[in-house]
Formats: sequence, C-alpha cells, structure tokens
Amino acid sequence: MTEHTSETKQQQSKIPATTKGAKTRQKLLNVAEEVFGAKGYFAASIIDITQQANVAQGTFYNYFESKYEIYAELIKQLSRDFRIEIKQEVARAKSQREALEIGIHVFLKWVKNHRNLYSIVQQSVLVDEQLYRAYYERLAQGYLKGLEEAIGSGEFKALNAETVAYCLMGVTSFIGMRWVYWENKEVPEEVVQDAITFIFEGLVSQERKNQKGE
Repeated sequence: MTEHTSETKQQQSKIPATTKGAKTRQKLLNVAEEVFGAKGYFAASIIDITQQANVAQGTFYNYFESKYEIYAELIKQLSRDFRIEIKQEVARAKSQREALEIGIHVFLKWVKNHRNLYSIVQQSVLVDEQLYRAYYERLAQGYLKGLEEAIGSGEFKALNAETVAYCLMGVTSFIGMRWVYWENKEVPEEVVQDAITFIFEGLVSQERKNQKGE
C-alpha cells in the first residue's frame, strides 16, 4: 500500500458527522482551492490554508491527514461537482448534438467560476500522476455514453467514441485556458460558436466539399 493510498483510507474515517463539521471541512476545501491556485502545491502549506480559513491548525487534522490529502480531495470534488452540474443541464437536451453544445457552454461558465482549476489539475501531474490521469479519465467517461448512443443511432459518424471524447476535451479545455485562465475573462460567445461549428462541421468549407462531390 502506498502512502497516498493509506491516506485515502484514513480520510474515509474523517468524514464529519455534524453539519458544523461538514461546513468547516468545506470551508477548508474552498480556501485550499484559492491557496493551491495562487501558490502552487509545493509552495503552499497547511498553515496558509488554516490562516486564510481562520481555522486552528489542529482543527485541520480533524478532517485531513496532510496537505496531499486535502489537495487530492479538492481535485476529486471539483471533478464531481462539475460532472453533476453538466448532467443536470444536459438533461433538457433533445439530441446529443444539443447536449454537447450545452455541455460546452456549461464547462466554460464553470471554469470561469473555478479559474484555479487549470493550475491545480496541471500541478497534479507532478504531485501524483494517478490523480492527474483519473481526473481526465472521469471527464472522458462523462462523454462516452452520449457519444456511443449518438454513434449507434447514426446521429454522429461511426468514429471511436473515446477518441472523440478526448478531442472534445482538448478543444474546450484550451479555449477555456486561452480566455479564462490567461486573461481572466469570459469566453466570447462568437468564440464558443466557432468551436461548436468546428466540432460539428470541421475545417473544410462546404464549397470545397461540393467541388469534390462530398
């Protein structure tokens, strides 16, 4: 058993039993998102988190065993919260295309509210590669069911669903990085629409397709 695995098992016994405890734990996670985003994992300390949260350092250990543990839980929580929000929003979609379009808008809005997500997740490749990989694998899983259904019904081309999932993740992630993380701005709607057009229509113009008889 690795050190990180041991910490994960220990954390399971630290889930607070009271509403007050749950609020304190969530407060620590919210502050950790700011601290890790601003300072980075390696430069940040537990003291940074507890001082900013106005919580005694000893109280921290009622909820987390270490800096790594709160960092890992933060990434898992951000991933979980995002996937829940996406699921709720796309439930109103009447087609898989509409579901993807809604999902793109929700993702870009969500990262605007959680701008530090980019740096926190990217740091994890150096902290614990399994955390980094698991984050993106869970994200990809969120795409697969809808893609497979759309491919099976003929709505989408017969492409490998996993390949398409990672392509979609790449497009949305880097557009968000360009506008949200680098410039701290909302992604312009015309940029979002260009991305959607690119995803569903590709780069080749309809005129060129007509010339080739496609």
